[in-house]
Amino acid sequence: MITELSATNFKSWKCIDRMGFASLTGLFGTNSSGKTSILQLLLMLKQTFESSDRAQVLEFGDEKSLTNLGSFREVVYNHDKTSGIDFSLGWNLPKELIIKDPDSKTSTLFSTNRLAFSCKVGENGADRLAVSSLAYELDSQRFELKRKGQAGLKYELLNEDEGFRLVRTQGRPWDLPSPVKFYGFPDQVYAYYQNAGFLADLQLAFESLFGQVYYLGPLREFPQRYYTWSGSEPADMGRRGERVVDALLAARQRGPYISPGYKRKRQTIEERVAYWLKQLGLIYDFKVEPIAEHSSIYQVRVQKTPFSAKVLITDVGFGVSQILPVLALCYYVPEGSILLLEQPEIHLHPSVQSGLADVLIDVVKNRRLQIIVESHSEHLLRRLQRRIADTTITPDQTALYFCEAGDAGSELRRLDVDLFGLITNWPKDFFGDEFSELAAITRAKMERKMGQRK
Repeated sequence: MITELSATNFKSWKCIDRMGFASLTGLFGTNSSGKTSILQLLLMLKQTFESSDRAQVLEFGDEKSLTNLGSFREVVYNHDKTSGIDFSLGWNLPKELIIKDPDSKTSTLFSTNRLAFSCKVGENGADRLAVSSLAYELDSQRFELKRKGQAGLKYELLNEDEGFRLVRTQGRPWDLPSPVKFYGFPDQVYAYYQNAGFLADLQLAFESLFGQVYYLGPLREFPQRYYTWSGSEPADMGRRGERVVDALLAARQRGPYISPGYKRKRQTIEERVAYWLKQLGLIYDFKVEPIAEHSSIYQVRVQKTPFSAKVLITDVGFGVSQILPVLALCYYVPEGSILLLEQPEIHLHPSVQSGLADVLIDVVKNRRLQIIVESHSEHLLRRLQRRIADTTITPDQTALYFCEAGDAGSELRRLDVDLFGLITNWPKDFFGDEFSELAAITRAKMERKMGQRK
């Protein structure tokens, strides 16, 4: 689980200083306030990790990527190419990382349940992006790969803690080449140092973190009357939810493995999705069915009420197809995954937006997912406040933020939520000035009545 994020000079953010994350992290605020940029930073790191180009420092993406950020000039704050981008994050490991001493069969060098990573990137003077430094921290140890000088691509490996010393292999002390992407030590590290093999474990832990990050964008594919399934098993729903039927059919073959809670009967993903669609008041029943026996062509049929006929998903409101990928993703990804959800409430009725908060709380508690959601929904936030008040979820399990545009870039404010679900530092005009609107309505009503009397 990601626990902390810092960044400097990324898009509209001059500085994000040690932003804390919880099991359920919510980003709220006005348009163009920087909410989406926080998700985009994490998506940029993920798509760079997934890139096959080991020499590409950062993958800014294209129209087919998780996020399309253009170029370094478009990403750096104020488009100032002379500035570098710094970012760092901390995360908890699913199990303790134990580094054995290569000189001893019984001794342990380090053991930790938490890692931290930091990186500085900028142009190298030849319009090429280069890593200025990258570092991993565990316990009291910090291992840094740092560029030597402002020009060139020669690096040195540094360890600041006196309790452990990296031992050079005998021979000429060669400089190290560029790192792999923005986070990987070059292969030469393991030949140049006798006891640096464990650095690969740190790099692997970083890759494992972003390997469990999944994303769903704000726009959905339109529902179709027919879906063809070739037997594939997608990793997720796709950026626009276009693979949701493939995922549901693939999950059907796994059998019932979703636990809805302590001592409750396990369910299939389809059953769990159907349960929530019913709880949210959208439909009564939901099924993915082949058009004929042994056919690879399927239809999604829904039943609006217990007494109505089953119809295709294309023949009901758009809200069902909008929320379907959100529900399916929450129960399809492996336990312990990290979900990035961008405005999942679009096209949903206010009551469904409120119920969506209950879905997110359910998977956070029962599937140990971490969810980072960007939203404009007052109804989703209000339900989160209510669930904190009735102890369904605790304030420590949530981290709610308000983003706003300031004179020196985007600004981040953590909302203080007490045990009763009340926000004690509610920002002015958070969801519009509700009281001013009510006063204006009352004033207009009175003026209209006075005019009618005259």
